Amino acid sequence: MSARTKARKRALDILFQSDVRGEALSTTLAAEAKRAVNEPAREASWLYARDIVDGIIDNREAIDEQITTFAKDWSLARMPAVDRALLRIGVWEIVYNDEVPTGVAIDEAVELAKEFSTDESGSFIHGVLARIARGS
Repeated sequence: MSARTKARKRALDILFQSDVRGEALSTTLAAEAKRAVNEPAREASWLYARDIVDGIIDNREAIDEQITTFAKDWSLARMPAVDRALLRIGVWEIVYNDEVPTGVAIDEAVELAKEFSTDESGSFIHGVLARIARGS
C-alpha cells in the first residue's frame, strides 16, 4: 500500500471520527497530530493526511456545495458518514490538488468505499466524483 493510500485512509479516519463524535474537524486533527509525533515511521502518510484534512477544513463550504450539487437526490445528512468523508477527500483531491490525477482520486475513493462502507457506496461515490470531475 502506497504512502498516499495510507494517508487517505488516515484522513478518512480523522473525518469519520470528527463526524461521528460531533467534534470540530480541527479538534480531531489536533488530537491526531499529537499522536503522530510519537509515530515517526508513519510520518510520510501523516503529512499527506494532514494536507487533505487541512484542505477540507479550508474549503469545506465549497467542497460540500460540490457534493450537494452533484449527488443527485442525496443530501449530505442522508449519506453514511464514511461516504461523506470519502466524497470530501475525493473532491479535495480533484479540485484542489493538482498533483493527483483525477482518475487516481476517484479510484482511491471507490476502493476505500468498497472496504469501509456499504455495497452500493463504491458506485455511488464513483458517480458523484465523476460528475464533479466533468463539471469542475
